[in-house]
Amino acid sequence: MKAFAYVTARTPESAVELVADRGRFIAGGIDLLGEMKEHIAEPATLVNVKRLPGIREIAPGDTRWSIGAGVTLTALTEHKELRQVFPALAEAAELVGSPQMRNVATIGGNLAQHSRCWYYRHRDVHCLKKGGKRCFARGGENKFHSLFTKCQCLSPCVSNLAVALTVLDASVVVQRGRKPVTLPLAALYDLALTSARVHNSLKPDDLILRIELPVVAGRRSTYLQLSEKNDFDWALVSCAAAGRIENGLLRDARVALGCIAPVPWQTKEADACLERHPPTDATAAAAAEHLLLDASPLEHNAYKLPIARTLVRRAVARLAET
Repeated sequence: MKAFAYVTARTPESAVELVADRGRFIAGGIDLLGEMKEHIAEPATLVNVKRLPGIREIAPGDTRWSIGAGVTLTALTEHKELRQVFPALAEAAELVGSPQMRNVATIGGNLAQHSRCWYYRHRDVHCLKKGGKRCFARGGENKFHSLFTKCQCLSPCVSNLAVALTVLDASVVVQRGRKPVTLPLAALYDLALTSARVHNSLKPDDLILRIELPVVAGRRSTYLQLSEKNDFDWALVSCAAAGRIENGLLRDARVALGCIAPVPWQTKEADACLERHPPTDATAAAAAEHLLLDASPLEHNAYKLPIARTLVRRAVARLAET
């Protein structure tokens, strides 16, 4: 690890200014410090953002909740009211890493984390995402990679919270230059679909300040994932679903998959399959087929298809139970 300067920002504006010259923001540091130890990232300055106003607060509201980007995953799992209003978010946080990691890791860091692809993470491999000329997952070891192969980079988005927040219609407030801007959750990642070099749509000096979630009366939500290990492991495939049950039918329904594309994977056609239909296996299966319509499995990851279909069915069934 190379030497670096360390400063603490007191305002979002100063944080952006301080990070501009080869700097990186740090809160929990779970992802960033790992990159630095492997010499994948070598920032000149680390800008501590844990002292920013409101960055570690959960603010409930009648119509909208605000969650500071510095709120730890443990705080999400232990907040009783949040678990009642947004169960998918609490369930997603609960399945990240180990208890020790959740005590430090933050919601903003989970959303902004970089690729977990082993080619990207290997210090001696100059892959497409690091400015090289090829994605080594094509024709290489691609067990954990994307099912949607039209993208230049096959590294999938592995953020649990991104999948849950997608179905909860969340938005993200980002400090961009001198002013905050609000992005729909999908906009936080969409650039990763077209650019191999990025992990999300954030610029190097963009700082996530908070996440905002609308409160929908009667909405239910859930999050599920399948991993190789029960604890301390990233998902092979994850799924979140949300919606209301009205007269036995789904309303305002959403479903999304994780770890199968460079972005949290959601389609309007899949949501339309759920809308005004009963939460049955047949309904869920139809939604899953629309979600996976353009999937093109690689040599080693076709196993993700049946897992994804099963998780969608289970998630929709859980909406009927809660």
